[in-house]
Amino acid sequence: MNKRISIVIFSTPTCAWCKKLKQYIREKGFTYKDIDVSKNQRALRDMVSKSGKTGVPQIWINNRVVVGFDKNKINKLLNI
Repeated sequence: MNKRISIVIFSTPTCAWCKKLKQYIREKGFTYKDIDVSKNQRALRDMVSKSGKTGVPQIWINNRVVVGFDKNKINKLLNI
């Protein structure tokens, strides 16, 4: 496992795609930091500032943004 891969997921508790994304990342053997943007306004502002998007899920892999559950893009960034 590549320990140098940093994964941050921005999500909300009611988002079905967020749950699917987190399950997928776990199944692939990766750990991640989960940030609930419904409770963390500062993180929400940071997320929107970086991606230009308000929608979740957003996953940042080594500081590269993927908006939505884009499996192909995620797999490419994770080298899987």
